[in-house]
Amino acid sequence: AAALSVTNTIPGLAIDLERRRRVLGKGFGGLSGPAIKPVALRLVHACARAVSLPIVGIGGIASGRDALEFVLAGASAVQVGTASLIEPGAGPRIAAEMHAWMEEQGVGSVRELVGTLGGEPVRSCT
Repeated sequence: AAALSVTNTIPGLAIDLERRRRVLGKGFGGLSGPAIKPVALRLVHACARAVSLPIVGIGGIASGRDALEFVLAGASAVQVGTASLIEPGAGPRIAAEMHAWMEEQGVGSVRELVGTLGGEPVRSCT
């Protein structure tokens, strides 16, 4: 593999109690968005510590701060999914928020932040 995408939707089930049936057409679906962010951050962090491949952090990114948390956990890049469905301009807004935070903190490049959670770099490529 050249890189890892971590993570995707988490399998879920929704039930209509009165009808006693599954709500979703195929029975199951994927849980995504902010609800999976803590799980996704944990998985990105674990993968970054285990491999030396670039990692694309995915799961609940809706702000620049969210994206930067994934970078600190070890992601070299991030993907914005659910937020883009709600707000088509979410990607550029998130990038601008990341840039603004980095300027405030005196950080010149995202690469300086990759895998620095707790100040200890991980093995993820940048």
